Amino acid sequence: MGILRRKRLAFILVVFFICFLGLALRLWRIQVVEGEVYACLALEQGSLSVSLEDAPRGRFLDRNLVPLDAGKTENRVVVFPEVVKNKDRAAADLAQILGVNEAAVKKHLAGGPVYLPYSLTPEQTGLIRQKNWTGIMALPVHLRYGENSLAAQTLGHLGKVSTYAEYADLAANSAKVYRYDDLVGKTGLEKVYEEDLKGNRPERAVRVFKDAKGKLLDGPGFEMEEQAPDRDRRDVVLTLDVRIQQVVEDIMDRQVDRGAVVVMEAGTGDILAMTSRPSFDPARPAQNIDGGAEGSSFDHCTALYQPGSVFKIVVAAAALEDNPARLHSSFTCLGENESLMHCWKLGGHGRINFTSAFAQSCNPTFARIGLDLGAQQLIEYARRLGLDNQNIIGYPMGYDPRQDLSLIGEPYNLVNCSIGQGPVLVTPLQVAAMTNTIVSGGIYREPRLVKEIRSSSSGSVAQEFYADAGNRAVSPDTAEILRSLMESVVDTGTGTEAAVTVFGSAGKTGSAQVGSSGEQTDAWFTGYAPRKNPRYVVTVLVEGGASGSESAAPIFREIMEKITGGQSPVL
Repeated sequence: MGILRRKRLAFILVVFFICFLGLALRLWRIQVVEGEVYACLALEQGSLSVSLEDAPRGRFLDRNLVPLDAGKTENRVVVFPEVVKNKDRAAADLAQILGVNEAAVKKHLAGGPVYLPYSLTPEQTGLIRQKNWTGIMALPVHLRYGENSLAAQTLGHLGKVSTYAEYADLAANSAKVYRYDDLVGKTGLEKVYEEDLKGNRPERAVRVFKDAKGKLLDGPGFEMEEQAPDRDRRDVVLTLDVRIQQVVEDIMDRQVDRGAVVVMEAGTGDILAMTSRPSFDPARPAQNIDGGAEGSSFDHCTALYQPGSVFKIVVAAAALEDNPARLHSSFTCLGENESLMHCWKLGGHGRINFTSAFAQSCNPTFARIGLDLGAQQLIEYARRLGLDNQNIIGYPMGYDPRQDLSLIGEPYNLVNCSIGQGPVLVTPLQVAAMTNTIVSGGIYREPRLVKEIRSSSSGSVAQEFYADAGNRAVSPDTAEILRSLMESVVDTGTGTEAAVTVFGSAGKTGSAQVGSSGEQTDAWFTGYAPRKNPRYVVTVLVEGGASGSESAAPIFREIMEKITGGQSPVL
């Protein structure tokens, strides 16, 4: 055999090997990687079924792997119209049992297999089962949303695929199986993690098999599938703590009509609770909890507000970093007679030192300090403290361009910005992260909301989101002084209503005048507890409050006393 011929044979063998390898890889992908998907498709083709889950999806778990919403199970009417005998008679009897319009029941019996949208009482369940209808049964259905849905704005809600463009986008960009009327994530984390959460098959279903011509097979009839493995759905593990989230939501339900509370783990930047009011029921997202109009899915925790006097933390940080001796400076406050800016205390504070000016939230003093520092210093330290960083680890959000710290440097803005008014805009979450920076010895860390993505069936971790290592924002000495200033606010200043018994607390009040003529006040308090070895950072915003002292500080105290109650600080 000649050399040329041997080379040709070798080349042909290599080509055949490559083709075989490609075919083997494709078969491996179909059988192993995508095997669950194809198995589900084959099963659906050869049978009729009704899912006994309204939305086959993974769960949202808190930091301790406790579900944030365990959902609920209700008995529902399951119908397979193809096998129902005498549909008119069945519709009439079923409508009488359910107490609904007969035409509505007939509509369901004219379609495909489905469960009806009516909750059954025990009596109704018993009556339906006594009828022993073929193709009509009363079975328990698991609903994703229960009676107590925590962190509704953060988790978001589901809705049916509503347009062909939406369906095409989901089908093209996902390995999951989608149908036109599937429930998919519309807002919040439900939308962000749609690809991970979506399951390919329900854990519980009732099924009847058919032959190649579509006729139902004789045999055992309807089969119940329970705890069917769905290796494709995943759970999203959050940094939230169910206990703390529940405490905050209960307090806000009683005391806050509009506003936000953020609780952060001191030192790490992990978000332990995010609560926004008004809230909504994700099972009925078109209305507020109080029955009001749509719009409560708006998350106040990540919305922009004027910070008022909590911005004085930034001014104080810049002033002390620039010249620590300012701590011993003294100022004069003439109250309503000030030419630069009136003080909230009409009679004025008179001669006042830096610590007292911070504790008493003296506006003229901080306006002068802001002018002395200049706009660029304030902009620099606001950025260092994260007041232009809208990133949340594990929760990608669109950037809101209205937040523009450079506006501090525009003409006539510096005085108002020095007390947190004018074009300065921040989110409650950013304010909590700023406060955490002071608690953390001057290290700024991006807030983290998501810890990991894990398999719902095996619990194996598919993706981790690591906490931010942090960046130096201010020196440890400056951070320590700022903590002492925030303690003075609670001891002798505007924040006495935020004093936490036993453990102690510290923080800063804020009262931002908003509206075209300042007719509304947004009340703030941001702080931490315990004083020694802080464990929690809490930021409270009450829209339309009286002031930070009267409206926000007492809520801070109640939250802190509830979440630290019975727990000794770590020494």
